[in-house]
Amino acid sequence: MQINKMIQIAPSILSADFTKLGEQIEAVETGGAEILHFDVMDGRFVPNITVGLPVLRSVRKKTRLKIDCHLMIVEPSRYAVEFVKAGADMVSVHVEADPHLHRTLMAIKQAGAQAGIAVNPATSLSILEEALPFADFVLLMSVNPGFGGQRFIPSSIEKLRRLKQMIVEKGLRARIEIDGGITKQNIARVVEAGAEIIVAGSAIFDDNKNPSEATKELILAASEWV
Repeated sequence: MQINKMIQIAPSILSADFTKLGEQIEAVETGGAEILHFDVMDGRFVPNITVGLPVLRSVRKKTRLKIDCHLMIVEPSRYAVEFVKAGADMVSVHVEADPHLHRTLMAIKQAGAQAGIAVNPATSLSILEEALPFADFVLLMSVNPGFGGQRFIPSSIEKLRRLKQMIVEKGLRARIEIDGGITKQNIARVVEAGAEIIVAGSAIFDDNKNPSEATKELILAASEWV
């Protein structure tokens, strides 16, 4: 089920039940998800610790969906290519964490994956000025990274619009991904503002939700921007 070839739902397994992760991945795939979002946290760049390469290898065997690895870690250049080798189709690194962003982005591409720049809520878009031409996508955080279940930061809408304008004015093709606090109530607004890849965790994997139906509901809600 698709609303638009350019709009894709990316369920975040950070919010999934890991005792039945395989089932939940199958459910979101049935519901129409095209990308699986894989959050990697190291307890240093962000306070939490999540999953790494062994889990990614297992997930890769379980799904045909594209896997999008969001590296919330220090020294991402040390590990980015390893995540590609383990099965990631997309890898994003934080502009705040990598002083050699061009080198890391090019290494990800050369390894065969799409390369993305992740940006924290309080980070100015101006810091992307030089690196943006080398990115396949930009991951705009609409919550502070490190934990699932946070509330959407409203100012992210205007930041989305400014990022979209920056990409258009430069004549680039980088796509915009947004992550944090996305629900049925706000997804149409973020799509209208320029987001094309929508990461959703709690909105899909909450205990009282059917992941397949929740994915379908988000896809339908996103279509309301048209």
